[in-house]
Amino acid sequence: MSDVFITHALRTPIGTAGKAFRDVPAADLGAAVLKELLPAGHVEDVVLGNCMGPGGNVARVAALTAGIGDHVPAMTVDRQCASGLAAIQLASGSTLGFVLAGGVESASTAPWRFWPPVGDSEPVRYERAPFAPADRDPEMGAAADTLAELHGITRDRQDEYAARSHGRAAQAQLAGAFDAEIVPVNGQTVDERIRSGLTVQRLAKLPAVFRADGTVTAGNSCGINDGAAVVALSKTGPGLRVLAAASAGVDPMLPGLGIVPAVQKVLKATGLSIEQIDVWEFNEAFAGQVLACCDVLGLPDERVCTQGGALALGHPWGASGAVLAVRLFSQLVTQQSGRYGVAAIAAGGGQGTAILVEACR
Repeated sequence: MSDVFITHALRTPIGTAGKAFRDVPAADLGAAVLKELLPAGHVEDVVLGNCMGPGGNVARVAALTAGIGDHVPAMTVDRQCASGLAAIQLASGSTLGFVLAGGVESASTAPWRFWPPVGDSEPVRYERAPFAPADRDPEMGAAADTLAELHGITRDRQDEYAARSHGRAAQAQLAGAFDAEIVPVNGQTVDERIRSGLTVQRLAKLPAVFRADGTVTAGNSCGINDGAAVVALSKTGPGLRVLAAASAGVDPMLPGLGIVPAVQKVLKATGLSIEQIDVWEFNEAFAGQVLACCDVLGLPDERVCTQGGALALGHPWGASGAVLAVRLFSQLVTQQSGRYGVAAIAAGGGQGTAILVEACR
């Protein structure tokens, strides 16, 4: 990959569905961040990921709403939960100048969807589109339960990880670690979901959600959230040099493992080892899923999301991968916490996307 740098990185606060951003469409969330990045350079393209928006071209609507000129094209990317990071991957491989890339999601305003009627029957409402053929398309929570069972991830370990994520995020929020990366929207300036007092003991009282004998609960799973995150990509630094970006596929029955081959691809492409990476950001869709990926990679789980992850901050689907990139920028550039960083996220249908960056100050 030729030299491409992430020179700026911003996000909205992450809202809980039905709360702070309950009336804010996905395009408006994206526009709020795009507008803040306009002074950074002359925009040549906009690429945004989105999962559950109204269709059409959310990126184009967001760009025009933000005041980006009519002559600037925009494209919406859908790799499900990996969409935001896939947009950055796509843009980093094709940029000729200055591109804004990231993701947007509004679970609160996502439209209802229906299969058309068959004969005289009524239309059938559905919650999500297929990620894979019907016989290989499990619900994400059920798949996380299966993954945890296959890899021997206990309920206690999942609850401990979830409590740690909230504790780390609460500490980081209190210390102002998120302040520089957040663009206020509708008066909201902080992430809504973080719970500073969440303990393993409280989490242990929650019932399994997806299987009676399962280990995945509401407490060790992410929330349903709204938010947007965007980075500026340029041929010149300083910032984060994108050393490698890759996507990969896995068994659709175990989609949470998509992180593993994607991470392996970027490490192989750069010749770097796990030990050389200073900052790891994995999307925490489910504690058991992240722990399984860490175990397969041989990565100590305490090294992942050291300022908290999606279990605490939230998971605004199409934006979450871009949120990870913003978090890398904050830690490696703003806070100068190391040289190399990796962000990775899994997606329904059995996919994963990862990016490996180097801080160039």
